[in-house]
Amino acid sequence: MAASRYRRFLKLCEEWPVDETKRGRDLGAYLRQRVAQAFREGENTQIVEPEACDQMYESLARLHSNYYKHKYPRPRDTSFSGLSLEEYKLILSTDTLDEFKEMNKGTWKKLQEKFAPRSPEGKHTAWARALPRPRT
Repeated sequence: MAASRYRRFLKLCEEWPVDETKRGRDLGAYLRQRVAQAFREGENTQIVEPEACDQMYESLARLHSNYYKHKYPRPRDTSFSGLSLEEYKLILSTDTLDEFKEMNKGTWKKLQEKFAPRSPEGKHTAWARALPRPRT
């Protein structure tokens, strides 16, 4: 029975798209990671709670198939801001969010980061690492 559960999760992972604009924050990538952790032994994995596993699969399958989008259709595809779906995707991309974080930093903070030592030990760490180590 674990083999069929494993195959169902693998099929779901294959079908679930990965959004490259959300590096480190993508649900598809996270799902693949969690399935790999949960099924470390592949089809031979012993499932402790089969009911919870089936419930998790069914929930993810409903999300993937847009079950709730079809069950509760919206009269219009608008938002309070008036932005389009493409504009939201652009704003929520990892690169854009990083730019926003950089813009919010003050000038003094930017200068500190630029000229500060790269490690907590201090400026001379790179120099100290270049020296040969004594043999023990």
